[in-house]
Amino acid sequence: MQTQRIGTRSILLSHEGLDWGLHLQLIFGKDHNFLIDTGLGFGSVAPLKELLKDEKKPLEVVNTHHHWDHVWGNGFFEESLLVSHALCRKLLEETMLQTYEKYKHIARGEVRFALPRLTFDSALFFPSDGVRLFYSPGHTEDCISVFDEVDGILNAGDNIGDTDEEILPNLECDTEVYHDTLEAYRALSFKLCVSGHNRPRGFEVIREIEQKLR
Repeated sequence: MQTQRIGTRSILLSHEGLDWGLHLQLIFGKDHNFLIDTGLGFGSVAPLKELLKDEKKPLEVVNTHHHWDHVWGNGFFEESLLVSHALCRKLLEETMLQTYEKYKHIARGEVRFALPRLTFDSALFFPSDGVRLFYSPGHTEDCISVFDEVDGILNAGDNIGDTDEEILPNLECDTEVYHDTLEAYRALSFKLCVSGHNRPRGFEVIREIEQKLR
């Protein structure tokens, strides 16, 4: 696992040995810490033990959507609050066993299924930490995004394409729905956008995606 400091209070954790990028984000807030997505199993998130060994603040674990490569490490965090959109929990219940059978050869370490215990429909705000979770359908119908208001960093999950050449992600929602999500991103005037698979990008990524949409 490679680590990269972004902003004043985040670490981007990137998997090694894959043919495609996979990133998790750890935000050190004032009253809580936040882990965005849990990767491919216990091996994906075990390095967090060292990063969090001196932390006394509770860790909130966020699933941006239900796809297997973002949730297989959930069970590692038995004492943490696991958060997602309400639809994400429903889709996980319906699909997690069959997707594990299909992709288990990619797992990193143990996979123990765990479902979100806190769900929301529109938005969830942690005001003392300056961290906002909000519904942002596009790549999937259950997608959420996370905005760090302190550093101006947006985590768009898989709503950004996997590579610069394929910057428009695969969409399970109508393009009109995804366009509304892009407009919500634009209104944030973020400084940096991180995502599940692409490299960190600046605000120009919205324009690049919109050009592809046309």
